[in-house]
Amino acid sequence: MKKAFVLALTAAVLVPAAAAAAQADLGISVSDGRLRSFYIAVGDHYRVAPRDVVDFRTRHRLLDEELPVVYFMAARAHVGPQVVVDLRIGRRTWFDVAVRLGLSPEIFFLPVRAERIGPPYGNAYGYYRKHGRGGDWRTLVLSDREVVDLVNLRFLSEYHSMTPDDIIVLRGRQTSFIRIHDEIGRAKGKGGPAGPARNGGPGKGPAKAKKK
Repeated sequence: MKKAFVLALTAAVLVPAAAAAAQADLGISVSDGRLRSFYIAVGDHYRVAPRDVVDFRTRHRLLDEELPVVYFMAARAHVGPQVVVDLRIGRRTWFDVAVRLGLSPEIFFLPVRAERIGPPYGNAYGYYRKHGRGGDWRTLVLSDREVVDLVNLRFLSEYHSMTPDDIIVLRGRQTSFIRIHDEIGRAKGKGGPAGPARNGGPGKGPAKAKKK
């Protein structure tokens, strides 16, 4: 009986310690459940260790929703995320950074079915439908907020295998993509990362060529 008590006491000590160690390894406290899930999803989608995602955000004082922007541009331009952030220094906008990387504004847009698109996507998609689909990007300028909204739209759409229209609806009633990610996860009964990337996103696991 004494042995059983010792084993039980040991388990009581080791289990919380193991959980704390796992959180420490990620670099995020247990209380930040939504953020932790969002960081893991970003790392999963863009093939970056979650701990590195957190460290990168901290070192460069990025907003949480700017993380997909950095990794998305880096993947499209075939450069490291540090290159993207370095170009941002000097108060360049995210749109300017994309131009400096030689990226077409077309990468920011996904086809949507809705005839009428409300805030915050209305202006950007209005231009896209009028000029962009014909390849005329000469007068398009996207604000930082628009770039963040468009990239996170793509990120969550691909990561959760949902249509852009669905994410736009959720964005209309949520002020944060972190909340949207959390809401989707809870609706699916997962409460966290919902699956691999699709439709051109890097996805999970080792890098490999996209199947045609």
